[in-house]
Amino acid sequence: MTRLNLDVRNHLADSSEFSGQPKYEQLREHVVSQIKSGTLKAGAALPSESRLAEHLQIARSTVRQALAALERDGLILRVHGKGTFIHEEARQRLQKSQDLYALILPEMEAGFYPALQRSFEQAAGEMRNQVVVCNSNNEVEKQASAILQLIDLRVAGVAIVPATSGATPTFQIRQLQRNGIPVVCCSRPIPGTQTPVLAIPFENIGKLAGQKIGAAGHTRAAFFSTGKGTATDAYERGFREAMGARADVDVFISSGNPTDYKTIEKDCGEAIDQLFQRPHPPTAFFCGFDSYAEMIYLMLAQRGLRVPTDVSLVGFGGTQRGGGLARHLTSVVIDEVGMGAQAVAMLASMRKGETPIDAHEVRQLPLSFNLGTTLYAPEAE
Repeated sequence: MTRLNLDVRNHLADSSEFSGQPKYEQLREHVVSQIKSGTLKAGAALPSESRLAEHLQIARSTVRQALAALERDGLILRVHGKGTFIHEEARQRLQKSQDLYALILPEMEAGFYPALQRSFEQAAGEMRNQVVVCNSNNEVEKQASAILQLIDLRVAGVAIVPATSGATPTFQIRQLQRNGIPVVCCSRPIPGTQTPVLAIPFENIGKLAGQKIGAAGHTRAAFFSTGKGTATDAYERGFREAMGARADVDVFISSGNPTDYKTIEKDCGEAIDQLFQRPHPPTAFFCGFDSYAEMIYLMLAQRGLRVPTDVSLVGFGGTQRGGGLARHLTSVVIDEVGMGAQAVAMLASMRKGETPIDAHEVRQLPLSFNLGTTLYAPEAE
């Protein structure tokens, strides 16, 4: 019969291979390594908790923790009255776990998300990991369904841009972590969870947009965003601060989901019509996302308003300026390529045990500015 090599006892005390890891994690890794090497084959019986504890000279509770972790990973099977056995699919599951990273996005075609996806896939590929990409359509329930499927696939790690149509429940992320799957939050944290965060500084984006618009000479501006939330609040706060108390700032927030383009376009058109019925309409717009700014550009043109002569336009997006209009759009930009690479590096570090799976490191991503051609000094009245 294939048996567990119990020569791990000394490793649990002083091996540099396991330095800094709790003993239950060391025991778990030892079992995993024997499954990978083929020493422990499918169906092999493991010693009882009491025998393992006695032979390895560790607490029985430590053994119990290690076995619980292996069971959560689907690597062992406990049969009441018979014992604990290596799962029939243990090696296949470990292979999947080693190979597959996941990226969950609220949308995949607009803004900087395509470039983020490409950079994530490239960084994962350099580590010989495959990638599965899930589109939540910015819906919390669809996001939950994707997470359940990723747990079933036993992926090696998940990077997620959380949906904003509602608050992401903490249990969605904890389910991943309880199954030994590390998580990195991109863009914004999920309150109540302990994960590394690659944070977009939304308030600073609003400030930089306001500074550039104010420096160009605008004193009447409008801020357009989709959906009320922490990011929108931070955009507005920073924008108002930079524009100053003497500036006239209008705020328009669409009632539609950020991926509900039909509703957004209808709401936005109505807002533009109302603004330009005034004797003194805004001379500059700041939009919370490049795809939104592009839509507004076209809607202004349909109404005979010239950008930037009649109305200046500033968006927010990534450094990769794909598409004819995006290249000309004046925008605050963030390094989405660096975000993808950092997310993969963080997941790999947690997977190797170098960083705790519940580490709460927050990295603020740097901002820059794409000058474009859509910001112009207002015409004198």
